[in-house]
Amino acid sequence: MVYPDIDPILVQLGPVSIHWYGVTYLIGFMGAFWMCFRRKANVNPSWTTDDILDVFFYGALGVIFGGTWGYLLFYEPQLLLQEPIKILRFWDPGRSFHGGLLGVLISFALFARVHKRRFLDVCDFLAPVIPIGLAMGRLGNFINGELWGRITDVSWGMVFPKAGSLPRHPSQLYEFALEGILLLVVLQWYSSKPRARGAVSALFLILYGLFRFIVEFWREPDLHQGFIAFGWTTMGQLLSFPMIIAGVCVFLFAKNYSYRRIQ
Repeated sequence: MVYPDIDPILVQLGPVSIHWYGVTYLIGFMGAFWMCFRRKANVNPSWTTDDILDVFFYGALGVIFGGTWGYLLFYEPQLLLQEPIKILRFWDPGRSFHGGLLGVLISFALFARVHKRRFLDVCDFLAPVIPIGLAMGRLGNFINGELWGRITDVSWGMVFPKAGSLPRHPSQLYEFALEGILLLVVLQWYSSKPRARGAVSALFLILYGLFRFIVEFWREPDLHQGFIAFGWTTMGQLLSFPMIIAGVCVFLFAKNYSYRRIQ
């Protein structure tokens, strides 16, 4: 299959360019925002409109700064040492999901402290809406023709213009399907009924970490890093494995805490 060569610029208005990548992120934020109001009405009416607006502001800062700093720390540490000012250039390209996740968790903790809510309650309310943002982000990667997969001979392999003439796995679409759509469906179903505090957040960590770990077997490692360990482990897998472990620990804690409360 030939990659549909899509112009990454959606609209050009003089010196101002509107990129598909930015549009997909905007759609992801808007979709998550809308789903929060659905959760407010159907699952947890204690959340007010102002609460949702505030937590999205906190979360947006966490995504922007955490994603930038995580990328520099995990994927370009030598660049950070050479140009420390990069830590302030959050508008530069390059984002790390795992860094963004850490940034979002910190922002949720600050929101919980300011609004006097339990941290895990905040995470449980918001975790089921995050996959829609992940899905749109991966769609943006595909449109940009970046973060492609490894060379393959499968019939659905695609030739990405920036990756040479050989067909590759469209791993962005694999991530769109697993980390986005499937994770969204599972979390929406699981969170539709009362669960132990922290259980929804734990399931997010477990499933995202597992899906990302699996997809990395078909995704091309970053050229400047290659395989990190054992001749097959990528940075994405090294960062996802602790997510799975953390998710299992939180899930066990949630179940144990709920059981002790019932007793």
